[in-house]
Amino acid sequence: MSRLRVHNLAISLDGFATGEGQSLEAPFGHADGRLMEWFFPTRTFVSMSGHESEAVGTGTTGLDDEFASRWGHGIGAEIMGRNKFGPQRGPWQDHEWEGWWGPEPPFHSPVVVLTHHERPDLVLGDTTFFFRSLTPADALALATELAGGLDVRLGGGPTVVREFLEADLVDHLHLVVVPIVLGRGERLWDGLEGLEERFDIESTASPSGVVHVVLSRRPR
Repeated sequence: MSRLRVHNLAISLDGFATGEGQSLEAPFGHADGRLMEWFFPTRTFVSMSGHESEAVGTGTTGLDDEFASRWGHGIGAEIMGRNKFGPQRGPWQDHEWEGWWGPEPPFHSPVVVLTHHERPDLVLGDTTFFFRSLTPADALALATELAGGLDVRLGGGPTVVREFLEADLVDHLHLVVVPIVLGRGERLWDGLEGLEERFDIESTASPSGVVHVVLSRRPR
């Protein structure tokens, strides 16, 4: 049976998964890159982004990469919110924007993009983006069908993850608690009081200063 999995979702000490003021120039708003500084040096990020350089080589292979690399294992489709796909709001003004990832996105699978303003499906390399206005349950049903028996990854952002947690649809939640305080932005935990009662929880501290928290859904 397919599971719904969240991987590499970084949050601040005060629970924000993105900062205020997201834009094309600032995808994480005023948080800038601070939420993902643990991720950028890893071999997983370097491999998916093609950012190999003299400074980082092929990337680090320590604890952070061990967790980061799990994002693709056994995944057949992804669900993401429109804000992860791009910085636009409201009706699409044009279809020129094709995501942050260029002509070869790293997903290599179908991706269901949740939006109130649908647009034609977009094929880039071996990734197809399906723009749909769906409830969490219906989005998961579509992604599960597209995944062909493999698991579905819930890619974010925090609003979408929170909605799926509210609907009790998430089976695996990997959070990365980053030791910064943002103070404003989009919080993950609002309205989720008692969430921990549904999950078994393991925490692993990394030498980089972050803490990897894995919540695994208990049998229903």
